[in-house]
Amino acid sequence: MPRLSEVIAALDALWPPERAETWDAVGTVCGDPDAEVRRVLFAVDPVQEIADEAIALGADLIVTHHPLYLRGTTTVAAGHFKGRVVHSLIKHDIALHVAHTNADTADPGVSDALAGALGIRVTGPLVPENNLGRICELDRPETLGEFAARAAERLPATAQGIRVAGDPGMTVRRVAVSGGSGDSLFDAVRAAGADAFLTADLRHHPVSEATQHSPLGLVDAAHWATEWPWCEQAAAQLDEISDRHGWDLRVHVSKTVTDPWSSHHTSPGAPN
Repeated sequence: MPRLSEVIAALDALWPPERAETWDAVGTVCGDPDAEVRRVLFAVDPVQEIADEAIALGADLIVTHHPLYLRGTTTVAAGHFKGRVVHSLIKHDIALHVAHTNADTADPGVSDALAGALGIRVTGPLVPENNLGRICELDRPETLGEFAARAAERLPATAQGIRVAGDPGMTVRRVAVSGGSGDSLFDAVRAAGADAFLTADLRHHPVSEATQHSPLGLVDAAHWATEWPWCEQAAAQLDEISDRHGWDLRVHVSKTVTDPWSSHHTSPGAPN
């Protein structure tokens, strides 16, 4: 069995920590470098549900996309929900490792996994300077409505579902995708000549301005749903490394939905 330090070295080669944004908090949160690793669980969020799943699974390592302590902390006391996660992991000898913005800009990275889940062909990065997002081509033209239906069918189901801004009947050939929050990328999307942009966390004012600026179709999915495909991609990458080194790791992907939204209701009428 490999030691944790060996597995982390392999993960850092896939997603170099120096490629993370300066504000980010990536790397190993807890874990003994000399501990043996047999089972690994990949997930988007380092929340208690994932810690409990790892304990039940008998995992030695959790790899998440989102950091546990993005803004730092002065305590890991179990009276706080994040501290409780740390206590749960340490009690059960489970390490936690984070690959966040360094996984966003990797090749392949989060947006490659998103494109793969949608079944569309990647032709290049949306932002070449930092390899962020992807420009993709559809095998055949679709309407914006059809493309949104494709996303609803292929991405994990969430309470939010899929929201669309733009003419549902417009023709879509070239698509930009970016896993996670993407409304800072509208200029790059327009410069790339995309007909539609699929991302998450789209806000009212940026969307309103974007739709007035040009006939760009916008497809807004849940943040968790756009990043979950990376877990499957990352697990496959670690599986390949394990096979190459003869580690015989058991690699799992959590299917627990940790998107924070729990239900969706449609307003029955117009404003008063």
